[in-house]
Amino acid sequence: MELRRFGSVEAFLAVTEEFLVAREAEHNLILGVCNTLQTQPEVYKLPPYLAAVLDRGRVVAVSTQTPPWDIALSEMDDSSAIDPIVGDRIDDPPPGVVGPSALSAQFAETWSRRTGAPARRVMRERAFRLSTVIPPRPTTGEMRVAGPSDRDLLERWLREFIAEALGETPGDVSEMADRWATAATRGTNRLMQLWIDDGIPVAMSGFGARTPNGQRVGPVYTPLEHRGRGYASNLVAQGSQAALDGGRRFLFLFTDLANPTSNKIYQDIGFEPVTDIDRYSFG
Repeated sequence: MELRRFGSVEAFLAVTEEFLVAREAEHNLILGVCNTLQTQPEVYKLPPYLAAVLDRGRVVAVSTQTPPWDIALSEMDDSSAIDPIVGDRIDDPPPGVVGPSALSAQFAETWSRRTGAPARRVMRERAFRLSTVIPPRPTTGEMRVAGPSDRDLLERWLREFIAEALGETPGDVSEMADRWATAATRGTNRLMQLWIDDGIPVAMSGFGARTPNGQRVGPVYTPLEHRGRGYASNLVAQGSQAALDGGRRFLFLFTDLANPTSNKIYQDIGFEPVTDIDRYSFG
């Protein structure tokens, strides 16, 4: 096996895109990162890690990292490809790994064995794909695109989302809020949609990085005081339908398996489970 690194996302996709798109839903995270690197490279402050493992010229595994985030694993045609990826990152260790459950567990075990650093699973997620929207029970209000005037609201909600959904202490999300608040006016392929009821924003849903045929949904957040009224269900359903009407074939999202409510809500509007994703932290 040969591990090959790439200095640009264009060179990386020239070799790996066919492999990735063959399982587009499973690879929506990696493909979305590539889209961001092409359309909004300023989002990432450090050079990305873009690698593929080839067996006699055929791609069998892909791995990416955009520091300071975790290293991401593709599906693999041969899990022994984990060994050269681990070996290639020992001198520049990532904080953790995210990928298909069995592969991320094998990567974490191999990493701990070779480096001595402990690894612990910190999140279990499930990737979903939607191609047809099932309209939810209607609720009051309507959807609109977030704009610059919503910037402070988005910053507050992003902080609350990170603390609740990811279980992490939010860092500085000001740049993230700026990007979402100006996405529509800058003509990017991303949008933050809000649900407005009686003139008050009550929920948000991002429609973010694109893949060749799809688009990832998230973050989705409803403040506690507005929950249980169907705002998020209607927002995600209407936003997804708009994306499908605009030419996307699929919508993708990730859910926390520890949250049965969100898993049920998304399946009720047409999202179908694709694969389970685990995240491990090192050290």
